[in-house]
Amino acid sequence: MSLSIVIPVYNEIESLPELHRRLHAALDDFGEPWEVIYVDDGSGDGSPALLERLAAGDRTHTSIIAFRRNFGQTAAMAAGFEHARGDVVIPMDADLQNDPADIPLLAAKMDEGYDVVSGWRKSRQDNLIRRIPSRVANGIISRVTGVPLHDYGCTLKAFRREIIQSFRLYGEMHRFIPVYARAAGARIVEVPVRHHARQFGKTKYGLGRTLKVILDLFTVKLLTGFTTRPMYLFGKPGLNMMALGLLSAVASPFLGWAFGTASVFWPLLQIGILLLALGFQCILLGGLAELMMRTYFELQDKRPYVIKSMARADWGGELVGAGRSEGNG
Repeated sequence: MSLSIVIPVYNEIESLPELHRRLHAALDDFGEPWEVIYVDDGSGDGSPALLERLAAGDRTHTSIIAFRRNFGQTAAMAAGFEHARGDVVIPMDADLQNDPADIPLLAAKMDEGYDVVSGWRKSRQDNLIRRIPSRVANGIISRVTGVPLHDYGCTLKAFRREIIQSFRLYGEMHRFIPVYARAAGARIVEVPVRHHARQFGKTKYGLGRTLKVILDLFTVKLLTGFTTRPMYLFGKPGLNMMALGLLSAVASPFLGWAFGTASVFWPLLQIGILLLALGFQCILLGGLAELMMRTYFELQDKRPYVIKSMARADWGGELVGAGRSEGNG
């Protein structure tokens, strides 16, 4: 089982030499092929030149992808994932807070048949200002997505390459990769990993992303839960509003007669008409979303499913060609 280690780098010149040394210490005796892909995210501190020197001295294992400017951590991960060649892809941070010594642990867990092994910084070495919002966010994400993980923010995870390359990442969505993987049918497990205090500088991808993460959560829920059935997202509330609107409109004259005043009749009638109109608009929006998603799948020849394996008949009755395959849903 070959490994591809993907490491986004943004102004981490102090930590890179030690990180590279620790990677070799953890993987030189691994016994399987491995590579490390450093993705320079527009660093301006000399990190690109240092990465070139590291690659020149380690051509067997080290690759470099350099961005023209800073595009963000998700974009850096996506570029590394796209160019990964290993059977298992493992992203990690460049600041030495993730420990390369945990990589064999993740790989061993993958050997048990899992598709995603998610790291859990059980003894996280950050201050309370970072830990408390992170814990709240993890709880919200787990509840909304239905994928219960303690630590969505831990970069150190392991993915089968066919899983990680079956979808694209945008915005700040790298932390939601386990959710996308579960939507594709992946088996997920979470394991405790080591976490070290930051030794150099300060975090480059900080708490300013919190609002973006919340907004991305809505997008992820829409894409993973309703991609092939958007009418269910818009149609059910639409039908409920129309039912309430019809009930209000029908009940308004009886209640107006019972109370003997128009102050009950007119507000209820207006509310009923408004709910009927809003409900009808929601159903129309669901219909438009259905057309858009079907166009999306058909124009790009995408499938709303992911195939794990397939065995084909040879037209003579025997099953041949059994093996692993991947979908593009």
